[in-house]
Amino acid sequence: MATSHGGPVAAVLHDLQHIFGERLQAVVVYGRPDANPQPCLALVRSITAEDLDHCAGHVGTWHRAGCATPLLLTRDEFAGSLDAFPIEYGEIIESHRLVYGIDPFIGLTIKTEDLRRECETLVKSHLVHLRENYVECRGRQSDVAALVAEAAPAFALILRRLARLDGAPANTNADLSTYAAHRPGLDARVVGDVLALAGEYSAGVDAIRIYPGYLAAVEQLRRFIDSWRAATRE
Repeated sequence: MATSHGGPVAAVLHDLQHIFGERLQAVVVYGRPDANPQPCLALVRSITAEDLDHCAGHVGTWHRAGCATPLLLTRDEFAGSLDAFPIEYGEIIESHRLVYGIDPFIGLTIKTEDLRRECETLVKSHLVHLRENYVECRGRQSDVAALVAEAAPAFALILRRLARLDGAPANTNADLSTYAAHRPGLDARVVGDVLALAGEYSAGVDAIRIYPGYLAAVEQLRRFIDSWRAATRE
């Protein structure tokens, strides 16, 4: 069964159908509906070097249409990598909109321990990133502001996955702020400011001012994920 879809992905779908023919099983878009470029995933029965060459010839057209370069995988590759990329692939599964084919994610689930482990990796690497890159900014306010703004989407992703891990709502910034204040014990005002930077309502948010609170929030997340792991082992 196929679903029609206009917008940026229409050109991508047309070209992928031409390149892969009957090997094209499904195409989905995911993430925010207003994302530009719009990310998408194509699941195919097989991928050859020749297929990649053909796709490479269309990339410029896809980008100009507002669609990101498609992620190309077989369904077995996707399903077999859920343990390696539970956050990234979990986001795709939860936010996807079917463009072509039959929903490829029916029956696929993310294991709790796989998700917890990647959450731990992301939190701790995010903390290192914030510290190291702040030093690299050498006190330049514009660079610090850019650091905070560029890191904010990753912080939002971490909170969404932690909330999902705890079975809490995570559909809106308000959901994430409530979760962050009540479970990890973060400063709700700081969380709200960082989430604003991660979205489309960042006007008036002083990225430089919130850096110390942002850093403290991620340090608290590190302590939280360690205690969460310890609690699950008791």
